[in-house]
Amino acid sequence: MNTGDGIDPSPLIINDDESNLKSPAFEQDATSVTPTLTDFQKPPSSVNLNNVTAQPQQTWRHPLRSTNAYLSQLSSIFSWKFLAWVAIDNFTLSGGVMTLLWSVGLPLFKELGIDASRQQLYTTMIISPFALKPFIGVTSDLFPIWGYNKRYLALFSIMVGLVGCSMLLVLYHSGSAALAVEQGPASVRSLADFIVICFFAMNLEGATLDIVGEGKYSELMRRHPESGSSIISYKFVWSLLGMMITQTYVGPLCDAGYFHVLFWIALVLLLAPFYPTWRGWIPEKKRTAEEAGMMKLCPGIMFDKGKFQKKKIPFIAIALSGLSAPLMAAVSTYSDLKIGLVCSGFVLVALAATTYAVFPRKFFRITLGLMLLVLCRIRMTSGLSYFYTANEKCLPDGPQFSYTFYITLTGIVGSVIHLVAVMLYQTFMSSWKYRPALIFSMVVGSLATIVDWIIIMRWNVAIGIPDKVFFLLGNATFENLTNILHAIPMSAISAKIAPPGMESAVFAYSVGIGTFCFMVSNLLGSAIIQWSGMKTIGEDCNFDQLPRLIFMFQIVVPMLVGIPATLFIPNVQQTEPLIDWEKERWYENESNRTFDSEEGVTNEEAVDLRVEPLLL
Repeated sequence: MNTGDGIDPSPLIINDDESNLKSPAFEQDATSVTPTLTDFQKPPSSVNLNNVTAQPQQTWRHPLRSTNAYLSQLSSIFSWKFLAWVAIDNFTLSGGVMTLLWSVGLPLFKELGIDASRQQLYTTMIISPFALKPFIGVTSDLFPIWGYNKRYLALFSIMVGLVGCSMLLVLYHSGSAALAVEQGPASVRSLADFIVICFFAMNLEGATLDIVGEGKYSELMRRHPESGSSIISYKFVWSLLGMMITQTYVGPLCDAGYFHVLFWIALVLLLAPFYPTWRGWIPEKKRTAEEAGMMKLCPGIMFDKGKFQKKKIPFIAIALSGLSAPLMAAVSTYSDLKIGLVCSGFVLVALAATTYAVFPRKFFRITLGLMLLVLCRIRMTSGLSYFYTANEKCLPDGPQFSYTFYITLTGIVGSVIHLVAVMLYQTFMSSWKYRPALIFSMVVGSLATIVDWIIIMRWNVAIGIPDKVFFLLGNATFENLTNILHAIPMSAISAKIAPPGMESAVFAYSVGIGTFCFMVSNLLGSAIIQWSGMKTIGEDCNFDQLPRLIFMFQIVVPMLVGIPATLFIPNVQQTEPLIDWEKERWYENESNRTFDSEEGVTNEEAVDLRVEPLLL
C-alpha cells in the first residue's frame, strides 16, 4: 500500500479484476450467483439482475462449503490488509489486553483487601473508555490529523496505552500490595486508584482502535446489507482466540502472585497494532486543507467545519453522550455511589430524549430496545467471583476455586465454547430474523444462570456432583454460549443503523450508549451487593443473600424486561437494512454532489448504484 502523502488507493475494496478472478461467485451457474461488491460498483445497466436470487443458499448443510462461501464473501468486500488489521487489533487488544485486565482485577484487588462491591465499582471505571466511543468517533470524523481521520488518532491512543502500562511497571512491583496493606487503608486506596488510572489508559487504546475499525466496517455493512453479520463473526473469532491464549497464563501467574510479569505481557500486546496502523492498513482517503469546508486549526490538525455545520446538533449530542459515562463512573467510584446512580438515571433519560429529538423515530426505537436489553441484566459478577474464589477462612464450605481453575481452565473452556457459538450462529442463526435471535439468546442466557444458583445453594454437592465438574459442565458452557449468541446480533444492529457520512460517530454513539447501560447495570449490581449486607472478604464471610439476588436480577428481571424490549427491534432478516436513510430523508439531499466518505464517488452516484431492494 502507498503510505506516502498521496491518497491511499481504496484498499478496503477489491478492484473489479481481482474480484472477478478470486470470487467463487463467478464460477457458479446463473441461478446461484451471489452478488459481489463489483456488481455495486458497475453502472446499473451492466448489473445482471437475473443472477441475483432472493433466496440464500442452504450452505449450512455443508460446513466446508459454508466456510468457503463465508471467506469468499469477506474477501469480496474487504481487502486483506484491513482484515489483517482487524485480526491483529481484536487478537491483541479485545482478546488480549482487555481479557488480561478483566481477569487480573479480581486477584489483584482481593490481595489489597478490597470487597466485592468496591471491586465492581473499580471495574466500571476501568471499562469506561469503551463508553467514550461516541466522543472518540466524533473526533475521528471531524478532526483529521496530518490529513487522516483515523490513522494518527489511533497511533496517539497506542502511545497513551503504552504510557499507562509503563507507569504501572515502574511503580508496581511484587511487594507493593503487601506494603500498602501494612501502611493502612489510605495507602491501599491510593494504590488501587493508581492501578485503575493505568488500566483506564490501557483500555483507552483498545476502545479507540475498536471504534476506528467499527466505523470503517459499519460503512460497508450499511452499503451492502447482504453481508449480514459476517464481519462481526470474523471479529469475534479473532477476539476469542486472543482471549483463549491470554487465559492460559493469567490464572497460574495470579496464583503465583506474578502480576508484574502480566503487565510486561500487556505492554507487548499494546505495542502490536502500532506497525499496521502506522503503515495505513486502516483504509482512508487523505484529506487536504483545500477541501470545501475544511479549516486548519494548527499545524497538523484540521477541522471539518462543513460536515459539522450540516449536522451540528447530532455531533454535539453524540460527543456529550460519550463524555457522560466516564464522569458518572468517576462520581460513583470516588464520591458517592447513590449520587452516581441518581446522576446515571438522569443521563439515561437525557440520552433517550436526545436520541428521540435528534434522530429518526425508527433509530430511536431501536436504540431504546438496545438500552433495555442491556439494562435488564443487572450484573452480580463480583459477588459471584468472590464466592467462587473465597478461601477456607472466608467460606469453609464454599467451592474455593483457585485462579488457575477459575480464570484459566474455565476461561479456556469458555473461549472454545465462544468459538463454537460463533460458528453455530453463522451457520444457523444468521438466517433468523433479529427478534427470534435475541429472544432465544435472552431466554437461554437467563436459564443458564440457574447453574450458579444451584452451586450457591450447594444442591450439586448434596447429590454428589463436585463443584468443579458442575461449574464446567454448566456455567462455563451454557453461559458463554449464550453470551456470544446474544452479542453478535446486538453488534450487527449497532453497525447497521449508522447513517451515511456519519458512520464512525453514530456507530460510536450506539455502542457508547450500550456500554453506558452496561456500566449502569454494574453500578446497580455494586449497590445491591453493598446494601444486601454480604461480607465478601476476611474471615467468616456471608453470602446468604446471593442466591436470592441471582434469581431475581439474573433470571426474572431479564426475562420480564428483555423479551418485551425486542419488540422495539424491527423483525427483519439480518441481511436486510434496518433503516432506509434515503426514505427517512434525515440527511441533506443538497449535499448529494459532494464526495461521500472515502470511496471517491458522489452521494448521488452511490444512490443510483444501489440494487439492495432488488435482493430482498
